Amino acid sequence: MDLAAFRAVAKLLPHAVLVCTASGRILTVNPATYRTVDTLRPGAHLLELVLDADAVSKQLAQWLRSGSALPGVMTARDGEGRPVRLRCHGARATWWQGPEPALQLHLSRLDVSDRFVALSQRVSLMHQQMAYRRAIAEQRDRLLRAETEARARMQRLYRLTAALAASANLTEVCEAVHKSAPQALDAVDVTLELHPRRIVPSLAPSDTLPVTTASWTDLDQLHGASPAAPSQDTSHRVPLEAEGVVLGSLVVHHAPGAEPDVDYTTAIAQQIAQAVRRAGLFEHEHRLAVRLQRSLLPRLPEVDGLDIASGYAPGTHMVDVGGDWYDVHLLGEDTVGFTIGDVAGHGIAEATAMAQISTVLRSISRRHSEHLPAVMAELNDFLGTYHEGLMATACYATYHHRDRTLRYTRAGHPPPLLVHADGSTEYLNNALAPPLGPVPFTRFPQSEITLPPDSTLVFYTDGLIERRGESLDVGLDRLARTAATTVGLDAQDTCELLLHEQPDTDMPDDRALLIVRFPPNDTD
Repeated sequence: MDLAAFRAVAKLLPHAVLVCTASGRILTVNPATYRTVDTLRPGAHLLELVLDADAVSKQLAQWLRSGSALPGVMTARDGEGRPVRLRCHGARATWWQGPEPALQLHLSRLDVSDRFVALSQRVSLMHQQMAYRRAIAEQRDRLLRAETEARARMQRLYRLTAALAASANLTEVCEAVHKSAPQALDAVDVTLELHPRRIVPSLAPSDTLPVTTASWTDLDQLHGASPAAPSQDTSHRVPLEAEGVVLGSLVVHHAPGAEPDVDYTTAIAQQIAQAVRRAGLFEHEHRLAVRLQRSLLPRLPEVDGLDIASGYAPGTHMVDVGGDWYDVHLLGEDTVGFTIGDVAGHGIAEATAMAQISTVLRSISRRHSEHLPAVMAELNDFLGTYHEGLMATACYATYHHRDRTLRYTRAGHPPPLLVHADGSTEYLNNALAPPLGPVPFTRFPQSEITLPPDSTLVFYTDGLIERRGESLDVGLDRLARTAATTVGLDAQDTCELLLHEQPDTDMPDDRALLIVRFPPNDTD
C-alpha cells in the first residue's frame, strides 16, 4: 500500500491518524487530524510542534521497534499556540516502502472523549478498515485476473494477425488460419470454406488454384451446396466477405457448452477475409507477370551438334515483370552466338527495355559476329540513348564449331560456368567491363577459350546465385558444386536441376538459365 491508498482508507475514520518518519517528519494525515490539531500537517515536523519533544522522540523510537500499537501521550500546540493533550497509539507502518522507516499514529484529544468510548470507536473503525482493505484486495485480484486474460487474448490475436500479414499466397493464409485462429477464438478447430473462382480469376480454362494442402473446402466443387453441419451443434459459421464479395465462410468449432463471442468472431473473420482477398489478388498478379515474362522470352532455334536448353523462374514474391533475357543467334554455318542478360529492376520499363535489347541484339550480332566488343559497344549506345537511366548486365559469347573456340565478353554480368566431362568446373572470369547504360563509350574486352569435348557451359543471371544475407561467393560455390553433379545429364535435365536446386529457399529475384552442351563429336 502507498500513501494514496492509505489516504483513501483513513479519510473515513473519525479520529486523527498520521504517518510520520522515524525522525518525526509528517508524511500524511487524514481529515480528522486537522480537526483535532490543525498544526499537524504533511511536511511539518512533529518534534517542533510538541511541548515534550524529548519524551515524544523516545516514544517514536519505541513505536518504531513495535509490531503492534503501543499507547502513549503527547502535548501539541494548535494554530493559536494553545496546548492540546493527546492520547496516542503508535506502531511501525509495515506497509510503507519508502527510503526511511515510518510510523502510524492514532490520536485522540484527552479533553474530548472518554477512553472507553475512544476504545470502542477504534475497534469499530478497525473492523471497517479491515473490511475496506479486504474489498480493495478482492477488487484488485479481479482486475488483475481480467487484465491477465485480456493480455493473453491480445497476444493470441497478435499472433494470428502477424501470421496473416506475413502470408503472401493462399496456401500460407490457410496454414496461418489453421495454426493460429483456434487459439485466437478460444475454439477447438476452424474450417475454411472458399470459392476459389472468386478469389483467383482464371486466365485460362485449365487454370487451377495452386493450393498445395487440403486445408480448405472447395465450395465451387460442391456447386454452391453448403457442407453438412457436424452432428453436435457446436459450430459457428461466419461469412468471409471483402469488398462486397463473399469469398466463403469461416466455420468455428467450439467445445460443448462454450459461449462464443459473436462480435469478436466476426471481427477476426473480417481480418481473414482481407488476407484471403489479398492473397488471391497477389496470385492473380503473379500469374499475369509470369505469363507476360515468358511471352517476352524467345523460342530458341535448334543448332546442329549442340544440345541447348533454357529456363526461367520468377522470384518467390515476383508480381512485376522483370528484365531477364537469353537468346541464341545463328551467325553463320560455323558460328553460333549466345547471350544472357538482366535489366536492373522490375516493371514495364524494364520489361520493355529487355524486349527491345533482345530484338536489337539479333541485328547487331549478325553485323558484328566476329567482333564481340563492337556488339557490346553498340548495345551500350542503344541502351544509353533510348532507355536513359536504366542499367543492364549482359554476357555475349560466340562459338566456332570448327576449332571449338569460345569468345566471350561481359558487361557487369556474372561469369559463365564451364563444367568439364570429369565433373570439374571453372568460371570464365575474364573480359569484364562495366554494366550497359550508365557509362557511354565504354571499352569492352574480349577473351577466348578452347572448349574441351563433352563439356557444358552454364549462362545464368544473378538471381540463381543470390540469397538474402549471403555472400555472392557462397552462391557461386554452391552453383559450381551442384553443376558438378550434372555430368551425364542432357541440357534440359541440367537446366531443371540448376533452376530448382533449392525449391524451399526464398529467392527474391528472377532466375534465367541458358545451358549449352558440347558433345564429343561436334566437329564431325
